Amino acid sequence: MYTGKTEKACCLCGNPDTDSRLDLPPRAVPLLKHSSAIAWRDIVGEVSIYFCDSDWEAVRDLVLETGMSPLPRCNVARASFDLRSDFEALLNDIRDEPDHSELEAEMRAEAERLLENRDDPYVEERDIVEARVIQWVFEDTEASA
Repeated sequence: MYTGKTEKACCLCGNPDTDSRLDLPPRAVPLLKHSSAIAWRDIVGEVSIYFCDSDWEAVRDLVLETGMSPLPRCNVARASFDLRSDFEALLNDIRDEPDHSELEAEMRAEAERLLENRDDPYVEERDIVEARVIQWVFEDTEASA
């Protein structure tokens, strides 16, 4: 079974023609719709969610104008991420969970940098949306941890 990362359909409507992508930390998975069966700590690297053109406009408005996260409406089955191999079942060996601290620190720092420089003409609107969603992921998951 392949557990590698592949491009997926729009996480809101299922449209296979996607135009925008958000890369999020693994801890975002529990915030997605239908995620209860996924062990987010077994994810290696970032989690990507994709949006079709029409849904991207709604997400952009939701994040930038309304100040709300789109994640609870995004179907985790349409997210793209890598799962670590199940060595316990395959080799009767126990492996440590992936360490997300470096990835999370980089994503948090980049999100803060982008939001501090949101008026910079070289900062794209998509980057601002992604940065704000990443901030909300950390706020929501650290409060419940």
